[in-house]
Amino acid sequence: MSALLLLVLGCAVGGWLFAQNRGGWGKNVQYSVVWGLIFLGVIAAVGLWGDIRNTVSPGQFSSLGSNQVEIPRSLDGHYYVTAEVNGRPVDFVIDTGATLIVLTRQDAATVGLRTDDLAFVGRSSTANGIVNTAPVRLDSFAIGPIEDRGLVASVNGGELDQSLLGMSYLERFSSVEIRGGRLILTR
Repeated sequence: MSALLLLVLGCAVGGWLFAQNRGGWGKNVQYSVVWGLIFLGVIAAVGLWGDIRNTVSPGQFSSLGSNQVEIPRSLDGHYYVTAEVNGRPVDFVIDTGATLIVLTRQDAATVGLRTDDLAFVGRSSTANGIVNTAPVRLDSFAIGPIEDRGLVASVNGGELDQSLLGMSYLERFSSVEIRGGRLILTR
């Protein structure tokens, strides 16, 4: 059925090209080649879309049972995951150089924390220097089937592009393994 639809579409475009350029057969051949290549490109893209999508934006994680998740390495070499924080999705980069779970101000507001009321009394040393932080407690934190309650985290008082998933969270797992471009977290 799909091939029939493509054939009908190709005939419609081809008929239009010939109707527009009745006297210029050279132009018709040129347009036909261009449109043929466009069709081949579209067919290839549709057929390979799953592979293209996984290459450009790897899947967030795969559950390997109730106590294990697998996170693919991104093209930039880092591991990214979307966690449910207080029931809302937040994108994290897994950062073994971070001590805690660190939220950007924007992500803190997204998960229901009142950022105007936070006390930025802590200090953290980062690659960009010393920043003030505000301690917070998260009601819930889940990656796939693995859920925790009452986790301690901090909100970054400086400029931070993305929230960080630090060692205090990774240490909650019995095993943290990197194998074949995948980060495997096991409880």
